[in-house]
Amino acid sequence: MSLRKKLIAGNWKMNKTAADGVALVADIVAAAGKQNDVEVVVCPPFTGLESAAAKLEGSTVKLGAQNMHPEASGAYTGEISAGMLRALFVSHVILGHSERRSYFHESDAFINQKVLAALKAQLKPILCVGETLAERESGSTLKVVQTQLEAGLEGVSKDLATNVVIAYEPVWAIGTGKVASTEQAQEVHAFIRSLLVKLFGDAIAQKVRILYGGSMKPANAPELLAQKDIDGGLIGGASLEARSFVELVTAAIAIK
Repeated sequence: MSLRKKLIAGNWKMNKTAADGVALVADIVAAAGKQNDVEVVVCPPFTGLESAAAKLEGSTVKLGAQNMHPEASGAYTGEISAGMLRALFVSHVILGHSERRSYFHESDAFINQKVLAALKAQLKPILCVGETLAERESGSTLKVVQTQLEAGLEGVSKDLATNVVIAYEPVWAIGTGKVASTEQAQEVHAFIRSLLVKLFGDAIAQKVRILYGGSMKPANAPELLAQKDIDGGLIGGASLEARSFVELVTAAIAIK
């Protein structure tokens, strides 16, 4: 048996009004809100967090946010702090997503500040790492992943390391329909695990969950989730419809 409970997290990105989100959460809770075999997290936009939290009450499904600012408060127009998220019963927060890195030019150092602030506020960061198509084709995948991972985890103590979730997202496979082969995905997940061993020791590294975040769907999920070092998925498109998202949860439950 693995030391790690599978985790399926849905990143809704900039989709769903608050009312749409409540309807989606209601369907997810009805289908998967009582099971404890797999950890399930939904990450609506900020505008949908409060209403989603109310709908999740009493279920095993957890609430995540898509981003946060490292400062506790201040003159940061348009930003959201860890304390604001905690007040809405958020437990997880996605940090360093490739879209934040590319569209908003977030640096490894800035993402690291967020990781440390999240942990300080008792939020669980889902730290995203991954390479672009150009980086993969140039043979730089492992180098890029190592740089992003080590910088993102700078200053994280061994005591808190198991509260971090890592998500490997090959950027070229996000929203494109392309998927890394099972072998490609497992290779990078195993490499990330080896880096975690160097950073925190084997006992802790074996407890940290590493999710795959590149176009996981019901059709490819069973094979991906069966891999030794793939502990779940950070789901984009397939998380916007209850049936496909719940099918991913079901696929994760089936892995023993």
